[in-house]
Amino acid sequence: MRITVFGATGGVGSRVVAEAINRGHQVTAVSRDPGRVRGLPAAATIIAGDATNPEDIKNAVAGSDLVISATRPGIGDEQQLPKVAAALLEALADKDIRLLVVGGAGSLIVPGTDAILTEQPGFPAELMPIATACNDQLAVFQQADTEVDWVYVSPSALLEPGERTGAYRIGAGELLQDHEGNSVISMEDLAVVLLDEAENPKHHRIRFTAGY
Repeated sequence: MRITVFGATGGVGSRVVAEAINRGHQVTAVSRDPGRVRGLPAAATIIAGDATNPEDIKNAVAGSDLVISATRPGIGDEQQLPKVAAALLEALADKDIRLLVVGGAGSLIVPGTDAILTEQPGFPAELMPIATACNDQLAVFQQADTEVDWVYVSPSALLEPGERTGAYRIGAGELLQDHEGNSVISMEDLAVVLLDEAENPKHHRIRFTAGY
């Protein structure tokens, strides 16, 4: 496939680029400043683009089969996430291009409760801005009247660099936990989740989650 990745230089995005190229796909990596991009596979095509700008998105995705958005704004810019969501839906509205979006875990219901993760007592205050922005991002998709074939992927609560095992579980709207109550997935395996979904679509205009 021809895949365009927004947020390609981030933790998840860079791993998505590597996973896609390792599987033989053609990848266009979009960055606001291509001149500063380091560490991506040489096979990736790097272009300039702003994921909040629908015209930039249209230019970047020309000829693509699939778009993966893994953007993660810096501190203070968290509310770019719902803006990116709206821009992607606008730009792809008249195109036959599938959209996979990496979101957050904050909107997942915690097992044994009736509340989502961000509503749990003790949720870290320092994570609330990005978690709230992710929740707002999901709402943009869920409330949109659109023909875009989007999928929103919520990772587990703890998403960190780690090992590519290729093993994971899929869920719907509830946080996945292991037998000890841990909710974890590595960035490497989240990239596997995304490319597996890209190659064998099972979800359409819906959110799902992945974890161990």
